[in-house]
Formats: sequence, C-alpha cells, structure tokens
Amino acid sequence: MTQFQLLKTEGKARRGILRTAHGDIQTPVFMNVATQAAIKGALSSEDLQQLQCQVVLSNTYHLHVRPGDELIRELGGLHRFMRWDGPILTDSGGFQVFSLAGLRKIREEGVRFHSHVDGRLLFMGPEESMRIQANLGSDIAMAFDECVKIPSPRKYVEESAERTVRWLERCKASWQRFLQEEGAVNPGQMLFGINQGAVFPDIRRENMKRIAELDLPGYAIGGLAVGESHQEMYDTIEVVEEWMPADKPRYLMGVGTPSNIIESVARGVDFFDCVMPARNGRHGHLFTKKGILNIKNEKYARDEGPIDPSCNCPVCRQYSRAYLRHLVKAEEMLAMRLAVTHNLFFYNNMMQEIRDSLDRDCFEEYRREHSKIFDERI
Repeated sequence: MTQFQLLKTEGKARRGILRTAHGDIQTPVFMNVATQAAIKGALSSEDLQQLQCQVVLSNTYHLHVRPGDELIRELGGLHRFMRWDGPILTDSGGFQVFSLAGLRKIREEGVRFHSHVDGRLLFMGPEESMRIQANLGSDIAMAFDECVKIPSPRKYVEESAERTVRWLERCKASWQRFLQEEGAVNPGQMLFGINQGAVFPDIRRENMKRIAELDLPGYAIGGLAVGESHQEMYDTIEVVEEWMPADKPRYLMGVGTPSNIIESVARGVDFFDCVMPARNGRHGHLFTKKGILNIKNEKYARDEGPIDPSCNCPVCRQYSRAYLRHLVKAEEMLAMRLAVTHNLFFYNNMMQEIRDSLDRDCFEEYRREHSKIFDERI
C-alpha cells in the first residue's frame, strides 16, 4: 500500500505528497545526491536543511564497500550516522556495479565484481542489495537492476529486461522479509521497482506492465541519461508513463538539467536526482535564472554583484562574483563549498517554484518562461 497522495494535475504534470517514516515529501521533488553519506562539496546535513532539501540520496554499493552497511546498522542506521532526520532514498548499487564493465560478471543469481577501492572480489544480487539497504534503514530502497548501455543490441536488452523483472520479484520477497525482522532499522522502508528497456518502446512498455503487476509502493524509469538524446529520453518517458500506476510516485533516475526536469514534470514524473548541480558547482559553473554562468570568466573579476540577483541563497546574500571567482582561481576549498551551496539551492528552489505553479494552475506558463533559458550558457 503506497503512502502517496496525488493532490492535483495539470495536463500530465502532477502535484503530490509521499509520506515516509522520516517525514512528508512534497512532489515534484529533487533529491540531493549524497553518494557516500555526504554531498561532494563539503556541505553538512545542517547545510542541506537550510537549502530546502527534502530528500537525500545515498548509494548502496559505495556504503557497502566503505565503511560497511553492517557498521552503519550497528551505529543506528544511515539517518543517525549522517545526522539527517529527513527522508533518505538509497540507490540499489546496480548502476555502479554495471559501470565496472571490465570488473564484473553477470549471472542469474547476481553479479560478481571487484571493488573499485581495494580490488577484493564482491557479490551482489537482489537479496544482497535488499539486505544492505535494510541495514542502512533508508526510507526508499531501490530494486537491484541492470542498467544497459545505450545503444545496446535488441536481443541483449530483451534478455536484460526479463532478468530485471525476475530480480525485482526476488527484491520484493527479500524486502518484505527484512521488514518483518525483529530490530529492523526502518520498518517503514518502501521499495521502488525500476523500468528498463533502453530506448526500445515495446520493451519499455512490456517491462512496465510486468513490474506494475507487483504492486510496489513506487516505480522508477531507469537506464536513461546514459547516452541517448534528450528527445529519445522524453519519448521513452511518454511511452512508459502511460503504463505507470497513477496512484504511485514516479522517479526518473539520474536526470538531469533544469530543462530536463521541467520537461519531465510536464510528462508526469514526480522524483528526480542528479549529480549535476554539485559537479557543475565544483567546476565553477553556476545556475541562474538567466542561464548557466562560468564564474572563471575574466569579466567577473571586478563584479561586486551576487551570482544571481534574484537568488536568496546564503551565498548570493553575502558574497560577490568577484570574490567567488578569486576563490576558484586560487583553488580555495571555500570556492567549492559556496558554488555547490548555490547550485543546490537553485535546484531545490526551482522545485518549489514548480510545485507553487502547479498549486496555482500555471505550470505551463512557468514551463514556457523557464524551461529553455535555464540550460543556456551566459
């Protein structure tokens, strides 16, 4: 039984609330990526609260390898470990495992692979992923799946999508079993299934039909933003969305730019995550209402204005473009922290604006005004 409440719609766009063991999530929502229980950019859990962050996303594979999920369980679970009292989603580790192309072997039971940290041989399958996520105690656990490369041969994609369904059935059984264990870290943990099928519309459609029959608390569209065009991504969302349960939350994994998010909200997606705001910030690329600004440019050397005059983030309230450019050029650590702070605020604030526009029945107007310009280079 899902805890998702659909409040209203505008076209395909949806406004809702997902109730979790650690608080309500107002959707559409962007999840701030804390892969190893930390944002890359020296931001703390306290910082995230100030930046309107609703959900933190951490990674099963990375936390299993270091410091170890058993250790985190022993210390009270991931919420207590990183001192974050809001909702947490844990990715299953599948994407990371399958990105180790030269270091892994796929079998029906799961995947054997070598750790990227110390080279030791590890094994992960549906049961192992669910056990690790149960130990972490996240509010949303993601199913263990295979993220295939795009392009990939049709026959391989078909076989992979079929295996992903079988793995999902095993994930569901393990998830239900672990929740009932005495001393479960988070008895309210939810499981989201993942749709796969590369950019083959018929494979995507049939895969979504199959996994919808499992009646899980939520569903994700995986395997996108890995090399296909934006139009191929949008076309795939439209194919899958038609078969996604309307009363369950929908998550587009690993996406994306501000425009990608706005356009995907328009196609019925509720949840997003992406490393882009933090990664771009660390390289001096800052999101503003007028487009993406490269703070390294010489023209900002004497600019005493804020990154974005319309922004109310802690950085724009206090620091100038000139100062931030100096920090970046001097390779000071503070540059990274300030830039990532601004970018995450931009993304979280953008989602608040999207929710507000849906509340006021003017999302299409917001989309027309901002979707294209947010991704342009200044």
